[in-house]
Amino acid sequence: MKFSKLFLVALMSFPLFFSCSNDEDVPVAPVLGAYENGTFILNEGSSGQGSVSFIGNDLTSFTQDIHSIVNPGDLFGKYVQSMFFNGDYAYIIAGGSNKINVVNRKTFKLVAKIETGLVAPRYGVVVNGKAYVTNANTYSYANPSTGNTDDFIAVINLTTNLVESTIPLNATANRILVENGKLYISEPYNNTKVLVVNPTTNTLETPLNVGSDADTMEVKNGFLYALRSPYGGPSEIVKVKLSDATTSSVVFPAALNDAKNLDIYESKIYYTVGTSVYAMDIASTTASTIPVLSYTSTSAWGKMYGFAVNGGRIYIADGGDFTANSKAYIYSLTGTLQKEMTVGVGPNGFYFN
Repeated sequence: MKFSKLFLVALMSFPLFFSCSNDEDVPVAPVLGAYENGTFILNEGSSGQGSVSFIGNDLTSFTQDIHSIVNPGDLFGKYVQSMFFNGDYAYIIAGGSNKINVVNRKTFKLVAKIETGLVAPRYGVVVNGKAYVTNANTYSYANPSTGNTDDFIAVINLTTNLVESTIPLNATANRILVENGKLYISEPYNNTKVLVVNPTTNTLETPLNVGSDADTMEVKNGFLYALRSPYGGPSEIVKVKLSDATTSSVVFPAALNDAKNLDIYESKIYYTVGTSVYAMDIASTTASTIPVLSYTSTSAWGKMYGFAVNGGRIYIADGGDFTANSKAYIYSLTGTLQKEMTVGVGPNGFYFN
C-alpha cells in the first residue's frame, strides 16, 4: 500500500547527548530580500495549511512563517512536501492541494502557482529549463487496480509554468534526483527498483535493482547510494555503480534496524535511527553503531521527520504530534547543539539557499 509519509514514520526516542545548549532566541524577521543566505525549513502541516520557516546562516535571524508575512492572505496549500530551485526561483510542492507555489528565492514573494496537471505531487528537479515532478496519482488502498502502476512525472515548462507533458512510470514513485542528465526515482513501499528516466526522450531506461523499501538516496563520485529498511529485516545501504549498474551493500546490524534519512557530506555517509544520527566513512564496509548525537523528542508521539547535513552542520526536524508547532535543531558535525527553533507543524525538510 502506498502511503502519506505523515503516518508511517517509526516512533522511537533516545536520550539527549550534547556538549552544550543555547536558549531559544526570540524570532526576528529578516528584512525583505535577505532570504538568500540561510535555510528554508518546510513544515508539512496537518489538515490545514503548511508553512515555511527560515533561519539565517548566522543562526540569529529566524522567522517561523515567512510565506504568510511576505504574502498575507495567500493559501499556501496542504501537506507541503518538498522544494526545489531554479535560478532566482524556489518551487514549493503542496501535495495535498495539487499545486506548486513559485516564489522569488530571495524575497519569498509569490510569483505564480502551478495548479493543473498535478495529482499528489511529491518531489522535483530541474533539467534544461524544465521541472520534472513525481506524482503519486492514486493510491492502491483507494484504487487497487491501478494504484501501484499509475504514478507519473509531470514535465513543467518553467517559462510558462505549465505542465507540458507527462511520463508514465508504470510503477510507484517518490523521491527524484538528477545525475549526468538522467533522472533517478525511488519509492520505498511498492517498488524494488530505482527507476531511470532519460529526460531528452522522456522515456524509461533500464531500472536499477536495489531491493524493497529503498527511499532516500544520494549520488557521489559516480555511485548511487540508496538506504533501504525492510520491515522486520536489516537495514542496508545499497551502492550502485552507475556506469555498469553493479551493486554492493553495507548491511546494518540489528541495532540499526529501521534506519532512515541517508545524506552524504564530504567523505561521510550520515543516517538516522529513531532520534539518533550516525556517520560512517563513505568507503567503509561496516556501519557505525555509535551515534554522533541523540536528542529527546518534545512530544510523546514525536520522531525525527526531517534531516540534512550541509555546510558543516547537522539539521534535524522533530515531527511532534502533527497538531501543534514543533522543533528543529542545528548541531555541529560532532554533535554540539548550536540552535533550537520552534517551527511549524510537521517540519519535514531543509533546503539551503
